[in-house]
Amino acid sequence: MEESVRIDKWLWAVRVFKTRSMASDACRAGKVKIDGQEVKPSRDVKINDTITVRINPQFAKTVVVLGFLTNRVAAKLVPQFANDITPPEELEKLRLYNEMNAEKRDRGIGRPTKKERRMIDKLKEF
Repeated sequence: MEESVRIDKWLWAVRVFKTRSMASDACRAGKVKIDGQEVKPSRDVKINDTITVRINPQFAKTVVVLGFLTNRVAAKLVPQFANDITPPEELEKLRLYNEMNAEKRDRGIGRPTKKERRMIDKLKEF
């Protein structure tokens, strides 16, 4: 088992980000903090570090490092390496944000027509 792991690699491995390059970009943009301090992608994580990741302007996810890993693991195994301590208020913000930014279509009615798509695009502009 590893003694230390880069923050970008760890965030990707515990499925906070879809790709490692997205994790690196978030670190460079100042969206990742360890114990309240912005970090670079090369920073090593330690056990019990509290990592805060700004996912979008309204939502921040908070996790605690429980173990090291270098390869991406199945979603079922993530709780062995990371403890999600995101407050319920933040999770509610994310749910509301996703509801506001997603079109709802009834199942089985197919893709939108060109006319419907234009209407959707107009609504999204507001």
